[in-house]
Amino acid sequence: MMAQQKRAPYSSLVDFNNDVTGQRWPEYVDQDAADVAKDHFITRGDRVYAGKHLILDFWGARSLDNPVLMENVLRRCVQAAGATLLHIHLHRFSPSGGLSGVAVLAESHISVHTWPENDFAAFDIFMCGDAHPEKAVDELKAVFAPERVSIVEQLRGVSGES
Repeated sequence: MMAQQKRAPYSSLVDFNNDVTGQRWPEYVDQDAADVAKDHFITRGDRVYAGKHLILDFWGARSLDNPVLMENVLRRCVQAAGATLLHIHLHRFSPSGGLSGVAVLAESHISVHTWPENDFAAFDIFMCGDAHPEKAVDELKAVFAPERVSIVEQLRGVSGES
């Protein structure tokens, strides 16, 4: 059994009613009063931004049709990055076995789309706050062993830019 993921800074689950649809959705509420005032933007030198978004293309990758493996590596990515996992959803397509899915994080998300028939996978890793999305890249490379990798880094929500 896997160790429970850390929930800080989100420490309790509360249900709230969605007025538009009447559907109930989970909401994570921060119980640390000092953390309530934080906006989770990042300050590095004179730059202030919402988060780092990494866009990865893996060519010549292996095992792209295995949903159990994908879920496990997404969990490893979240842990390595120091993020907080809220939910994982994966869908497997037939007959190709391709996968599409997302790990929803308190800090944002990791998404994946695979084309096993082309040995290709596309990952998006976007995280804010104290998380380190670049640490997830090594986990993905170790499992899927791509022959070629393309990584684009984008800072999101940079203050002062229009």
